[in-house]
Amino acid sequence: MQLFIGGACAGKGDIVTTRFPGALWLKAGEGGGLSGWRDRLAPGRPLVISGWSGCLSRALVDEGDDDRIRRRLADELEAMVEAERQGCGEIVLIVPEMGRGIVPMAVEDRRLRDLAGWLAQDAAARAEAVWYVRHGLARRL
Repeated sequence: MQLFIGGACAGKGDIVTTRFPGALWLKAGEGGGLSGWRDRLAPGRPLVISGWSGCLSRALVDEGDDDRIRRRLADELEAMVEAERQGCGEIVLIVPEMGRGIVPMAVEDRRLRDLAGWLAQDAAARAEAVWYVRHGLARRL
């Protein structure tokens, strides 16, 4: 699994498009909830999963327990790693960096920021490579 992380409009999508031409793209949470990626995974064609902000926002509305959401996300990340191990295809995650800047005053916005940070940490711990993107430039961490 490859992880590309950076702020809004940092160039993550452009870099991933260049590095993985012909990849199939999926917005997180579409096509069957968090596990909708399983049906799209194919050997020889990378699957790029983006749109995590919307997915996380919906999860926060549906579930009041942030730890439970994090565990569900971590389980999906583990399943992605296992699918790659079994040769089902390569997964590329594009995750938003929300940890820089002003801490939001609204509780819902802080929950979203926290959950995005946990997703980034959990994905980075499982990824084969982590790329930080800023100003259209990617640096492997």
